[in-house]
Amino acid sequence: MRKPVIAGNWKLYKTTPEALELVNGLKPLVVNNSRVEIVVAPVFTVLASVKQAIAGSPVSLAAQNCYWEEEGAFTGEVSPKMLVDAGCTHVIIGHSERRQYFGETDATVNKKIKASLNAGLTVLFCIGETLAEREAEQTLDVLKTQLCGGLEGLSGEQLAKVVIAYEPVWAIGTGKTATNDQAQDAHSFIRGVVGGLYGTAVSDAMRILYGGSVKPDNIKGLMAQPDIDGALVGGASLNAESFAAIVNHQA
Repeated sequence: MRKPVIAGNWKLYKTTPEALELVNGLKPLVVNNSRVEIVVAPVFTVLASVKQAIAGSPVSLAAQNCYWEEEGAFTGEVSPKMLVDAGCTHVIIGHSERRQYFGETDATVNKKIKASLNAGLTVLFCIGETLAEREAEQTLDVLKTQLCGGLEGLSGEQLAKVVIAYEPVWAIGTGKTATNDQAQDAHSFIRGVVGGLYGTAVSDAMRILYGGSVKPDNIKGLMAQPDIDGALVGGASLNAESFAAIVNHQA
């Protein structure tokens, strides 16, 4: 049985006081939920403060990105080892905004995944097609390319600490959400690609999340799909009540 993951990507929001207000509001709303793995991903500058605030709660801490080198002359970068030092257990890698705005490629995503796993982090590995790619009926080709590129050189054992997040780029921050059937079709395809690469035992255990305008009113339908194991939540994770409603959903 795959344990669902509900992760909140805060993106470029929340100063330290705002972040602490959010997690302190969230904790009592999810304190009794042990059936879902709950993760929040604040900006780098508040990671340590949020870690202190969530101590003893069911909430885990993720970073939104990292660099693949452990240390060195890489001004402005943060290594996986430093994320662990700040209290992180998870890291988001390959988000479409990183690919779109900061030039990330499948090759750099692969380096970051390997470095993060070597540091002991659980990786939330993002893939997804643009609207133009979907309209050109290239969705499956794009997903397979991103999967194979991002996972290149990893063992089946390493995949135990990889969670895949399918995020159709056209649904991120737009208010548009893939239909339940569209999301299920993509998730089923992803699981099949992983199975082809690593075998069915690995693919059956792989948790695959949906991301893209996830809200309290659409989470139940998404989670009712057999291959959807949770959600990577953007805007709705910036409010304690709405994020808790997603975490506490009953599919």
